[in-house]
Amino acid sequence: MTFDPPMAERGALAGLIRELPAELRDQALTHATWSAERAGSYERLAYLGDSVLALAIASDLVERFPTVPAGGLTKIHNQAVSGVSCTAVGRSIGVPEMLRAAEPGGEPAIPAEVLIGGSRALPEVTEALIGACFLAFGYERTAAAVVADFEGQIEDAAESPVDFKSALQELLAQRRARVSYEVIAESGPPHKRTFEVAAIVDSAQVGTGRGRSKKVAEQAAAEEALGQLRAGN
Repeated sequence: MTFDPPMAERGALAGLIRELPAELRDQALTHATWSAERAGSYERLAYLGDSVLALAIASDLVERFPTVPAGGLTKIHNQAVSGVSCTAVGRSIGVPEMLRAAEPGGEPAIPAEVLIGGSRALPEVTEALIGACFLAFGYERTAAAVVADFEGQIEDAAESPVDFKSALQELLAQRRARVSYEVIAESGPPHKRTFEVAAIVDSAQVGTGRGRSKKVAEQAAAEEALGQLRAGN
């Protein structure tokens, strides 16, 4: 697999990705259905990259906004590292093109185009590539690239914060429907749990989200649900 993004257009992360060892880059771009073993897919690297992304943005926010209280920083942070933000950055650094190049021959169970059009693959692959960069180049270099490429997401979150749960409630109120949230999975040690939450509307799951707390996961689930409902009108 080869990847040669135009550096002037793609940004700092793309530059690091170009330097990645082939083995790490390939794993970061391998869907579970493309690998003989699930551990060989991008999932483990996405787990790592999620933490690297979270710390990089949190550290930047503390320095960037010295007078903003913790609650305000949390809101900015959650929006800046959300699935929508990761998808936007992923597209800007060329993740769709990378997935197309990484697609195995023959007829894969899930083609690259399906992954690109889905709601979870692009942000997860973006996180996986961040995780791969961390393993190859260390935290400082990776964090600097992350902050540089998420700059627009940070500014948008600071200037126009979005409460996805409230926005979803308003949309559903217009449709005379209600949402509930259900924890569908938990992982990690007791002191560092990760929750996966589903947003349920009319007994149907319309969005899922992950987070280090149930509230963060609920916001992520509401964000995905909003996108799904708006797309389906």
